[in-house]
Amino acid sequence: MPRSPAPPPTAYQRALRRLARRDHSVAELRRALLGRGHEEGEVEAALERLHRERYLDDAGFAERFARSRMAHEGHGRLRIRQDLRQRGVDRGTTESGIAGALREVDEGALVDGLARRYWRQHAAVEPPRRLPRLWAFLLRRGFAHGLVRDRLSALWPRWKDALEGLEPADDPGRAW
Repeated sequence: MPRSPAPPPTAYQRALRRLARRDHSVAELRRALLGRGHEEGEVEAALERLHRERYLDDAGFAERFARSRMAHEGHGRLRIRQDLRQRGVDRGTTESGIAGALREVDEGALVDGLARRYWRQHAAVEPPRRLPRLWAFLLRRGFAHGLVRDRLSALWPRWKDALEGLEPADDPGRAW
């Protein structure tokens, strides 16, 4: 006897499957469910239920995301702020998440580790040329200009003259 096709998954079921694979912000999940053709009312009900059952929480998501990106991918707070914004996390929640992550991850030590590794990997380049390139690399990773300047000056005081006059380009994408 042939089986009847299974009914399509509900927004709640689909959201649970997505959350089982990886953490999501509320806005990400909303976009995904609406994109899959679920009605707005059904999506909002599913999101509310997930929040009530503690499967969905932007504050926890922001902190876990920030901690992971800092500790495992070597990203600074500026890049993380931008990434969370793209995921639809509001400003206050983003800042709280980053602050929580910074209680566990030392951003200065992270810059030092990345800088030392870069320095070793680019040993063929003369130090006066290597240091500005390293500075730019760390800024692209999302570390603040002042932190990068201070850490590089402390690590290689002999070459800190190479950092003179370097200023980050204004980036309107990083502004809130």
